[in-house]
Amino acid sequence: MLPHVTVPSRQELADHLVATRIAGDVATPRENNRSHYGRLAAGDRHYWLGLELGDRWTDEEAVLAVMAERCGVVADPEFRSGQDTIDPELTISALERAARVLSKAVEDGQRVLFATGHPGGLLDVHRTLAAALRAAGCEVMAVPGGLSTEEGGVFQFCDVTMLERGATLWHTHSPAPMAAVLDALAAQDLPLPDLVVADHGWAGCAGQRGITAIGFADCNDPALFLAEAEGTVSVTVPLDDHVTDPRFYDPMTGYLLDAAGLNRPA
Repeated sequence: MLPHVTVPSRQELADHLVATRIAGDVATPRENNRSHYGRLAAGDRHYWLGLELGDRWTDEEAVLAVMAERCGVVADPEFRSGQDTIDPELTISALERAARVLSKAVEDGQRVLFATGHPGGLLDVHRTLAAALRAAGCEVMAVPGGLSTEEGGVFQFCDVTMLERGATLWHTHSPAPMAAVLDALAAQDLPLPDLVVADHGWAGCAGQRGITAIGFADCNDPALFLAEAEGTVSVTVPLDDHVTDPRFYDPMTGYLLDAAGLNRPA
């Protein structure tokens, strides 16, 4: 298990998520959430995160209903400003669903690709999961070198694929980096991943291309929750994806590894 971190009970994790604002009363305000839901419904592809939603989600209130059900935001459509929420019980239930996907990956010896568009928050979550899956016998995939998008270069650090620009790991919602990776693998006749563990457009692009995907998503990123509702993304874990200290995610990661029957190597 994670060094210096005791795997919490379900209730202990729920309390921790609320105390650190990974869930509960989160930092993302209602105004931002509703703006993003509206832009997705209006067809702004920036908010589709690499998914092809067609005309299925043109009703903002339908998007809100899914977000209330799967993320735990306030369900009242008349509530447009103020404190919004993520339900910690939904976060933990999603972690448990993700654990089953990870367990199957180990059982089947799958090829797994890790990526993040939120390196300032979630890099260590992905890095820790990658190390545990490799130790359990999965192939943690390397991406081809020399890849780039309009935003920057696509690189891998600590087994996690990210966007880099100006010697800085870059926050991105774009699906283009994942598309570049998958296209390069196909062009070189290399096998595609069986499983992608990611967030933002990295997860959306993978799911859209038919790859089993686990995505971490904030309450202002509705596309991955819609994709889970439609079956395009296997699991979407609701959480604030950039809290004040990345160490706050450690108990959550420990819980996920424990639920999956995995231990982090020393």
